[in-house]
Amino acid sequence: MSDILWKSLVVSPAVLGATLLVSAAAIAAPTTTTEVSPVETEIVAEVAQKPEIVAQAAPTNGDSSVLEQVNRYSKEGSNIQSQVTSVSQFSDVQPTDWAFQALQSLVERYGCIAGYPNGTYRGNRALTRYEFAAGLNACLDRVNELIATATADLVTKQDLATLQRLQEEFSAELSTLRGRVDSLEARTAELEANQFSTTTKLVGEAIFAVTDVFGGGRTEDANNTVFQDRVRLSLNTSFTGRDLLTTRLAAGNAVGFNFEDNAGAPFTTGEGRQTFQVGNTGNNNVRIDRLTYEAPVGPAQVYLAASGGKHSQYAAVNNPYFFDKTDGGNGALTSFASESPIYRIGGGSGLALSFPFGQGGGILKPSSLTLGYLASDANNPGGNTGLFNGNYAALGQLNFSVGDRLALAATYVHGYHAGNSALFDAGFGLTGSSGVAGGVVGTQQANTITNPANSNSYGISAAFRPSEKLSVSGFVSYHDVTQQGAGNDYEAWSYGAGVALADFGKRGNVLGIFGGAVPYARNRAGFAGGDVPYQIEGFYKYRVSDNISITPGIIYLTSPNQGNNTDSAVIGTIRTTFSF
Repeated sequence: MSDILWKSLVVSPAVLGATLLVSAAAIAAPTTTTEVSPVETEIVAEVAQKPEIVAQAAPTNGDSSVLEQVNRYSKEGSNIQSQVTSVSQFSDVQPTDWAFQALQSLVERYGCIAGYPNGTYRGNRALTRYEFAAGLNACLDRVNELIATATADLVTKQDLATLQRLQEEFSAELSTLRGRVDSLEARTAELEANQFSTTTKLVGEAIFAVTDVFGGGRTEDANNTVFQDRVRLSLNTSFTGRDLLTTRLAAGNAVGFNFEDNAGAPFTTGEGRQTFQVGNTGNNNVRIDRLTYEAPVGPAQVYLAASGGKHSQYAAVNNPYFFDKTDGGNGALTSFASESPIYRIGGGSGLALSFPFGQGGGILKPSSLTLGYLASDANNPGGNTGLFNGNYAALGQLNFSVGDRLALAATYVHGYHAGNSALFDAGFGLTGSSGVAGGVVGTQQANTITNPANSNSYGISAAFRPSEKLSVSGFVSYHDVTQQGAGNDYEAWSYGAGVALADFGKRGNVLGIFGGAVPYARNRAGFAGGDVPYQIEGFYKYRVSDNISITPGIIYLTSPNQGNNTDSAVIGTIRTTFSF
């Protein structure tokens, strides 16, 4: 008897399921085979929750595998419910179940059964030998506690004999599990001792791009082949596991091309502007280009921007594979193809809320209402500036999911714009030469606001995924601008659609084609040119590795500046993106 007791006490106390075996009559009889009886299988499977997560994958020498295991191990308690005091607390266990008496006995005698957070036991789930060994290990811990607290009379000789037999039967699995846990704990301690922060993760992106203009005409003559860059370092901080504080530093020297008409007259335009050229100063000066905080508050998702806020950071854009986290380096090449121009109206500092609604029954899935307000001059206390008296844009959007493959959104944006500014300025306050402003997207006619103005913009967008590797998306936007002074009002339009083929040629690659009319204003007083300016973009993102991608692409522009006296332009780009 003393030998049996000693063997029970020296077993590692990280365990969980043997006690559930000990009280069931069906498991009292010894066996010499490797099979587990039904009662043993049913009970141990559910108690073995902590070691079960550790046992899912064997350790490897790769750092990524180690980190994955450490992550699993650190979250192993997230699905465990507190110990139950009665088997009736399980909603899926009935007195008529064949294992009810065994479960009831285990709860009353040993109290080492735990269920899932939703109050279920899930006794019909199959388990592996490793999971069974994990359950055995965990419940041995409870037996040790009973013996140590002078309640050993609860543990009978028959129970200890069963435990000894099970330890011998699963000795290999128990040894493997203990080795894995010890290894993961050692690696976790090493990571914690050398980590940058317990709450913050550093994420970086560097873009190298070689680009030039072709196609003949004065625009080609006015430009040369350039090698440009942009670097972003983001400190992503979470305090609760559900919130996110983003502090992003950026520097770049990428700027847009110069455009000229056939007479050699230059003009400012957002046509052909590429995402890595948006917001750069051109001299690689480091600045904070985003400071935002996102967190759930009740049923709503809250977005707070102190600097560098964009509508597309909190609102659904519905442009898969083309849009990449607001002008990132893995989506489309141009700002026009990456998202609807309606999200480029305004930006800066402000607040946004997203409210889910609907139960998702039938075809219509859960939907949401998004409201946001961003001000470009929120930090400036001067005249006609500040949070409410300067340039701002207020957004409202309804998002719908139809089935599992179709997403729809209806968007409205109301904005105020000071004189000598751009409609699609993304909060940068862009101005052009001689009071002619050029935005981050669209023509001069669509962007230039000469006098203080109000704008009302309406847009719809949709994304359809007929298969896992095919996505079709598009948008239409209409903009009504009312300026001070007679005859200064104008209207602008934009529309586009694209097709993306995911995993084309290799997993992680994307082939994308996007075309449409960039924002334009026809027959606007004081501006020449009434043609519709179209843009067609084709790109192929080739994934070299998990951290490097190369994206060659062609951008074709017709009637730049909406003029019939400007030649079409072709922009060729090879963009290399490093992510870390």
